Amino acid sequence: MRVKEGDIVNFTLKNHPDNENSHSMDFHAARADVLDEFAEIKPGDTKQFSFRAEYPGVFIYHCGADSMAEHISRGMYGVIIVDPKEGYSKDFPKPDREYVLVQGDLFKAGTSAEDMRDGKNWQATLVNGKVFHYSPVHDPNASQFLESEPGERVRIHFVNAMINEAAAFHPIAGIWEQVWDNGNPKNVSWGLQTVEVPPAHGLSLDIISPEDRDTNNAIVDHRMKHALNGAISVLMNYEGADPKKGRGDQLILR
Repeated sequence: MRVKEGDIVNFTLKNHPDNENSHSMDFHAARADVLDEFAEIKPGDTKQFSFRAEYPGVFIYHCGADSMAEHISRGMYGVIIVDPKEGYSKDFPKPDREYVLVQGDLFKAGTSAEDMRDGKNWQATLVNGKVFHYSPVHDPNASQFLESEPGERVRIHFVNAMINEAAAFHPIAGIWEQVWDNGNPKNVSWGLQTVEVPPAHGLSLDIISPEDRDTNNAIVDHRMKHALNGAISVLMNYEGADPKKGRGDQLILR
């Protein structure tokens, strides 16, 4: 989802009557009532609510019904980007390309909700729903990778949807030019190598490749447990990069 600071978000949740579980929606971009708007609904029920996007940034949303650990681990999460009402500025420049990366957990099939909660039977790290989603180097079946032209400003909107563990977000062979904690233009840091991202948190990070030659970066979670089990994404910076990637409807490569 993408809205602008000040926009009203109207949301409807329908829980199919054939479902066996209650569900809810927890928007981290909202100020609401956990016992009202965010309360779970039973199968066959519908809930509607609205909220104003008051803060710019990159926020997770997820199911908050019991067991929350299981529902999030099964992929019931997403991202809402709230663009600042002032638009781009010197301190928050317009990127040439943007990508959304969401990191999640993969547990072995049949793992109970209680074991997921406690981190047992953890198997791999997911990036936008797949292991090594954008790393043909590590998975020969991976057909997608991030692209840019040499010297372009690439903005990564990153959300950590893992239920228990932080991510150590690092661009191998690069440096984060600017980092905006929570994606808020007021929360800026410069020239960082690795950024700690706790569970259920998000960042916007810019990387600029050398403009005089083709280069490659590996965008990783530097915790080796996470990186070597799925959390590596390749960014190829080369002349003739696909002009559609990182723009329009291709912020999430599918």
